[in-house]
Amino acid sequence: MLVIRDLMFKDRREFRDFLGAEERVASNVLADRLKRLIAAGVVTRAPHPDDARRALYSLTEKGVDLAPVLIEIVLWAAQHERTSAPADEVAQMREDREALLIAIRRAHLGPSP
Repeated sequence: MLVIRDLMFKDRREFRDFLGAEERVASNVLADRLKRLIAAGVVTRAPHPDDARRALYSLTEKGVDLAPVLIEIVLWAAQHERTSAPADEVAQMREDREALLIAIRRAHLGPSP
């Protein structure tokens, strides 16, 4: 879920970006999770346009469909725990969930036809 969260809400797209996250996931664990997410059709991997040795990860439609679940988890955490979620983002999740879901879908999949 951390990789999906980082792709969806934190605009992290490269392996090194995920490694730099607060949770400090080990590189071998991260590599395994990314492979599993790709195999499950939740994430895609593409060569970086500036350096083919690097890769960019993106959410698929299946991955974006997890947005409502992640929003609920963030809202639960904000209510019950101290989190690093920005207060303005949590407020948007509470106040205009549908607009946020549309924005997430557009950001990751482009405009709807």
